[in-house]
Amino acid sequence: MLKRTDPGGEPPQPKGADERPIGELVHELVEEGKAYAKAELDVLKAIAAAKGKALIFPAILFAGAFILALAAVTALAVGVVIALAKFVGPLAAGVIGLLIFAAIAGGFGWYGSQRLSRDL
Repeated sequence: MLKRTDPGGEPPQPKGADERPIGELVHELVEEGKAYAKAELDVLKAIAAAKGKALIFPAILFAGAFILALAAVTALAVGVVIALAKFVGPLAAGVIGLLIFAAIAGGFGWYGSQRLSRDL
């Protein structure tokens, strides 16, 4: 038959378990938690730095494309003013060109604000 075990009594303690006070154990746990959090933060910083370095060259390319597109729009505006100058004079052509491109910019701004208010 099976022998009955003694239900009363505490489980055996490992050797040296009662030598360290609770405060020391809590302090060690807090320090390990801080070290873990710092390590996680360092990993996130490394990931962000790697992604940032990977985005530098495409950002430079987009900036160059934006500057060239701005130059193209400027050339178009100058062309429109020069073409209109033959018919209405240079000052009136400048004003008409201003009104044309201001109306286009205003239309883009209005459409953008409508899309923004609709999507949000």
